[in-house]
Amino acid sequence: MNLLTETERRFRRGVVAHLVERGIRIAEVGSSSLPNSTINWKDQMSTTLNQAVSHTLHCLLGCSIGEILGMVISTGFKWSNFASIFISIALAFFFGYLLTFQSVYRRNKDTKAAVKTAVATDTVSIISMETVDNGFILLVPGAINANLSSSLFWWSLLVSLIVAFIITVPVNYSMISRSPHNHMHH
Repeated sequence: MNLLTETERRFRRGVVAHLVERGIRIAEVGSSSLPNSTINWKDQMSTTLNQAVSHTLHCLLGCSIGEILGMVISTGFKWSNFASIFISIALAFFFGYLLTFQSVYRRNKDTKAAVKTAVATDTVSIISMETVDNGFILLVPGAINANLSSSLFWWSLLVSLIVAFIITVPVNYSMISRSPHNHMHH
């Protein structure tokens, strides 16, 4: 028993024909810019995932340096929790950008391009990492008030950075897969 009416069948055939025709035109225009006509999507996904993991590890290093240094400074000066979070985030951005800047500058010796690349490629990654990291610290009872000699401070920081890494890899994967340059600065 066929439940589709003749009108529905014609509509679907028309839509399919339109999509096929449009797809052929897109393929004709786009194929000239492709290096070859066969793309191994599995290899491309693997490369993009490796880039995302590498980029996130790089970001994690900068964020970790900033977080720890910020907490050491704020604890040493007996600053409030808000000031501790603020300086930790500011330093995480500073060190995250600095590490990328150095990596790019070492290759092309162009300060302006290195700054633009660092800001363009790291901002979303650092925001993601810092949001998850600080959110986790705020959710763990007592972690925000733990001092540097406390095991609670260190294990909550470690776990927060691991969780931030796990959540930020897909963010970076998405950004890299959409980017025409594939964020290959690392």
